[in-house]
This record gives sequence, structure tokens and C-alpha cells, in this order.
Amino acid sequence: MLYIIIVYNFLFVHKAYIREETTMAFYTDKDIDKIEKDLRYLNLLAKQYPTISAAGTEIINLQSILNLPKATEHFISDIHGEYESFTHMLKNASGVIKRKIDDVFGNSLMEKEKTRLATLIYYPEQKLEIIKQTEENLDDWYRITMYQLIQLCKNVSSKYTRSKVRKALPKDFSYIIEELLHEQGDKIDKHDYYEEIIKTLIDIDIADEFIIAISKVIQKLVVDRLHIIGDIYDRGPGAEIIMDALMNHHSIDIQWGNHDIIWMAAAAGSKACIANVLRISLRYANLNTIEDGYGINLLPLATFAIDHYSDDQCKSFKPKTIDKTLSKNDINLIAKMHKAISIIQFKLEGQIIKSHPEFNMDNRMLLDKIDYEKGTINLYGKVYTLNDNKFPTVNKENPYELTPEETDLVEKLTRSFTNSDKLQRHIKFLYSKGSMYLVFNSNLLYHGCIPLNEDGSFTKVKIGNVFYSGKSLLDRLDRIARDSYFSKKGSKAKKFGMDMMWYLWCGPDSPMFGKDKMTTFERYFINDKETHIENRNPYYKYRDDVDLSIRILKEFSLDPETSHIINGHIPVKTKEGESPIKANGKLLVIDGGFCRAYQPETGIAGYTLIYNSYGLLLISHEPFESTEKAIVDEKDILSSSTILEQVVKRKTVGDTDIGKDLKKQISDLKMLLIAYRKGLIKENV
Repeated sequence: MLYIIIVYNFLFVHKAYIREETTMAFYTDKDIDKIEKDLRYLNLLAKQYPTISAAGTEIINLQSILNLPKATEHFISDIHGEYESFTHMLKNASGVIKRKIDDVFGNSLMEKEKTRLATLIYYPEQKLEIIKQTEENLDDWYRITMYQLIQLCKNVSSKYTRSKVRKALPKDFSYIIEELLHEQGDKIDKHDYYEEIIKTLIDIDIADEFIIAISKVIQKLVVDRLHIIGDIYDRGPGAEIIMDALMNHHSIDIQWGNHDIIWMAAAAGSKACIANVLRISLRYANLNTIEDGYGINLLPLATFAIDHYSDDQCKSFKPKTIDKTLSKNDINLIAKMHKAISIIQFKLEGQIIKSHPEFNMDNRMLLDKIDYEKGTINLYGKVYTLNDNKFPTVNKENPYELTPEETDLVEKLTRSFTNSDKLQRHIKFLYSKGSMYLVFNSNLLYHGCIPLNEDGSFTKVKIGNVFYSGKSLLDRLDRIARDSYFSKKGSKAKKFGMDMMWYLWCGPDSPMFGKDKMTTFERYFINDKETHIENRNPYYKYRDDVDLSIRILKEFSLDPETSHIINGHIPVKTKEGESPIKANGKLLVIDGGFCRAYQPETGIAGYTLIYNSYGLLLISHEPFESTEKAIVDEKDILSSSTILEQVVKRKTVGDTDIGKDLKKQISDLKMLLIAYRKGLIKENV
């Protein structure tokens, strides 16, 4: 036995020596010179890893992580304030949890049992209350369910290091869950130990808390990264609820959408964007987010509307709502408020257009083209009759001038927006986690479009004295968006930034808008629908062109062979046979379709995307009924999956952007090892 130990030790030392000599030989004199040049950085690194063993251990750790399976990414777009369906989508991870249950339990559970388990994981607090009222043998149910949840948690945590899993565990149950996760079913030594943990959880009446805790761990671990590709805000009733959920998410990025942009600008104090935000909210009778969510006082607007539009039926401004609880008086008041803020919006937008001739938006200045006596408007050389000729606050000689009352109202509304603590917290989060676009794991994510000319070339947009296109345009606009919020109040940078944010909302070359004009005025005041037409940017004509996708991917320094564009903004009309898969799979459109108003047009509730170690999975969804039905009747969102790409070799962390960073860290640590061994840096033993 002693002989075996001696031989083993010799071989171990010999291998280590060979490994060290090989490593040493790898570094030439040039490499040593490089290390000497980087000594300042390496000395800083040495404070974190003060010895050879510490640096070596970290290399082993990082090298091991590179070989773990790639974690799951979840892509969602165009939520539009529909918090119920979004919250459910977040909980079920677009069906990933249900698929994990199928993987773990196969045919050992009936479909009904799988559905019940999935619902419990989605809504543990609410579902437990229902189960406790109906389950005859609750102790047995607790015991079986906890074992099922532990098995499932083992599965979803298997692609992570113990350290990462530990960080995801709730403080109160961290030790217990960690112990149970590392239980080995084929080992009898600790069988009674694990049994006793489960039994005690039931006996001391904290089984509910444990089930809630481990369900939330499963939710957290099943998706490693959440991508929101724009339009959190819009007509739906709970954008602030969605923002709260996103702020609590463990790993997230956001690509701003056009509806996010106007809220960001409104929070910064842009009067034109504030008017747009309020107009849209009133158009869809969505006052919950404005008043209850963000505490914005609409009483001044209501008072102003009653004072100036009391004898006006405001027929074109009746709210579009599926809410049947609104009274006739509520509808009439909202209509008056809606018209009042719309007229203010047109005036404020006219002022911006006047001050920025480079926007080329003179065709959006319409108040000066009205014949107020005849009740007509001259558009593009053609005269149209207005369906409403009541403009009590418009000065015919200077139509874009606010009245003193309008000026006072706008100032009050601006203060409400800029002083809303909750709104400011949410918008700061949008800035900290958001951007115009994102390149991540060989995918290019953006909400709207890359502006194109009719011939398919990148549109050059003049900002200041410089022309920008493609990537440079989005980079410049990203910086301007931040100027609009963070620049000093009253500064030129802030004023220009806020005006540009409005342009991003509705400008003809805006990558977020993607149309030649926004015909808001025409839709309210002109019945002839030919005036309502908004022509899409040529990008949407070329979106199915493989060459365009290749050019865009190259523009962002991505390999067209392995990369994809993931795009939101325009709903996919599945009912008409349109596919979300464009350009032979290089461009994927995943407008979430959460907005109920779009669903009759699209035929479904949109698409989401899952990207895991096995490839890309496109998920189509049926409309979500309600949270109550999901809990009580266990009605999940009906979804179907399409495998877009399935890799031959399972992707690892080493194949990701994080893997690239880890490889760089490993390289730096190896340099530190050499520095220690060459005596360039002394170990702190």
C-alpha cells in the first residue's frame, strides 16, 4: 500500500512539474516583456489573488465553468402595459417550466398532475390556499410535492455552479434547499437524514413557506437572462406593475421601444412627450398607470377640459376601451380631456418642428393649414372637410401658441411627471438596463428598424453637422437619449436631447418609429382614410432579404453565418399567413402580441424566443385569459414551439460572451502565475 502511495505521489508531482515547465516554456521573452509592461494591472490582480495557489484555484474554477452548458435566454417584446399576460409569461418562461416537468417526470405523472405542479410553481401562494381547502391528506401531499419540487430544482440548477445556485437561494431556506439539492438517491447513508428534513418541515408547519421559496428558486434558475425588446409602455393598464417586476428580476437587459422613449422623455420634462403620453392614456382610458401607478394629478387637465370643451361632444375623442364599467359621464369627461391634450400636443409639436428645420417635418404642421371659417384643411394640395371644427383655444393668427391657461396647465403637468418618485425610479432603471440595441451571444437585438433608403442602402441622418447611418446612428442616438435625461436642467444638451426623443417617437428617419409620418391629427379630424396612411420605412420591404440581414449583421461586427437579428415593433399577421421567420432564419420578429387590440389582426398573442444550449426555439402563444383562470382552472397560455436551430454539439458557457470574458480572465491569471514564478511579483503568503 505504501509503495502505491509513493508511486502515486511521484506521478502527481512529475505531472505537475511537466505541466509547469510546459506553461513556462509557452512564454517567450516577448511574453515576459508584455507581463512587465502590464505589471501595474497584475499588481492590482495580485491583491485579489495573493498567492500561486489562489490564482491557480481560480483558473481551475473558471476553466471548469467554461464547460458548463450555456444558460437559457428568454426574449420578450412589445408588452404594451398588459401586465397580467406578461407576468404569467415571466412565471412560466414561455413554457420552459412545463417542458422541464416533462423532462424530469416523463410518464410517471399524469398530464393533470403536471399541470397542477406547473401552476403551483407559477403561483405558489395562491395555489397553496386552494389546495389546502381541497386536499384530503395534506401531509402526504406536502411530502410528495416537496420531493417533486426538489427533483425539478435539481434539474434546472444542474447547469450552474454550486456558488451561483447558492446565491439564488432565499436566506431563510438556503441551507435546507442546498442540502436537499445534493441528496443522492442511490446512497443510503443519508436517506433518513433527508427524510427527516422533509418530515420536520411538515411537522413544524413551515411546509408552505418552503414550497413558496423553492418554487421561486425554480422560476429564477430556469431562465438565466431576460431580454425585453421594447415597448413596455403603451395602452395596457399596468406598465408600472411590469416595471416593478423587471426591477426585481435577477438578470435583464432592455432595448428601448418607441413607447418607452416617450415615457423616458416625459419623465425628463419634455412637454410634447408628456402630451403624447397623456393623449394615448386617455385614448384607451388607461388612467390607472397615470394616476394610481405614478400619482400624476389629472385634475388640472379635467378642469381645463370642462372649462373649454363643455359644449363639445368630442365624438372623435371617445376612448377606445374594452372596460365596460365606465359610466357615460366618465366617457364624456375623458373625451374632453383627450381633445384638450391633443390640441396642446399639436401646438407643442409645431413649436419643435419650427425650431428644427433639419427634422424635415413641416408636413406635420397642420394647424396653420386649416380654414377655420369653412371647417376644411388643405393637405398636399387637396382640400378635406374636417369632422370637427371646434378649436376654442387656437389663435388663428398664431395657431401654435399656447394660451396662458394652456401654458399654466402644461407647467403643472410637467411638474407632476418630473416629481413622480416612482416614475423617476422606473425611468432610471430603463436607462441603467436599456439601450438602443444590444449585441449579445452573437445575436443583434433592437426594437424598430435600421433606417433604409428605397434602394436598400443605409439612410444617412444628419445630426448637428455630422451624418450617421447604421450602427453609428444608433450609437449617437443612444448618447443623445441619455443627454435628454441626465444633462443639466435648462442646458442646450438637455433641450436638444428631449427634442430628439420626440423625433425618435414620430420622426420619418427614426429607427424606433419606422414610418414616414404619424397621422394622429388626420385620424381624429378627417374621415377620408387615404389621409391616415403611414408608409413604412423600406426596411420592412427588405426584411425578408437575406443580403440585407447579412449587411446589418456585418455592420455590427457579427458573423452572418452564426448570428441572428431579433426584432420587435411590428405585429406578425399570422392570420394572413405571415411568418415571424425572415431572411431564411437570419431575422426573427417576436412582437409579443400582448396588446389585445392587435390580436384580432394577428390571430394569435404573438411570439417569444428561447435560446438554450440546444439552440433556438420560437414559441407562438394563444391569448391569455386571466390570472384567476390560470390559478383556479390551471389554464396556462397555450403555446406551440418551432425549433429554429438545433446544434449538433451542445453549446457551453465557453461559446458565449461570458465565456469570452472568462477566457480573458484566465489569460490574465496565467500571466499573474508567470509573474509570481519569475519573481516579478512577490507572493503575499
